[in-house]
Amino acid sequence: MKRKRLRSHCPINFGLESFADKWSLLIVRDIIFRGKTTYGEFLKSEEGFATNILATRLTHLEEEGILEKRVNPDDARKNQYWLSEKGLDLVPMLFEMILWSSKYDPKSEARRITKLVEQIRKDNRKISHKIMERLRKGLPIFPEYLD
Repeated sequence: MKRKRLRSHCPINFGLESFADKWSLLIVRDIIFRGKTTYGEFLKSEEGFATNILATRLTHLEEEGILEKRVNPDDARKNQYWLSEKGLDLVPMLFEMILWSSKYDPKSEARRITKLVEQIRKDNRKISHKIMERLRKGLPIFPEYLD
């Protein structure tokens, strides 16, 4: 994987250049929380991906090593996208974003997943590792944490 030249080696900049635009993070969200793995599934996200944006972001996330593209075992004409280890390491950060949203957005969906929010507040690292293990096995997030 050829890496483009970074604007700086500031750790925040590295993250921003790797994954930080809303579309990329929504793809990661859809994999983690909604079990989506295919282009068609991502295209149906409520935020309304434009086809060119979705294709560009999937390619970028794959080039950055955040996603791994695999042939769909049920239909070899389709690809599936899975989080790599690098992508899985974003789980704790996304959980912190959930906490932030639950605090500042009065209409946040985080208010509907109170069990998960409580677990994140209690011990983000612990719940993140549990979720990451499930995702490695291709399993959905624990249903008991989703109210």
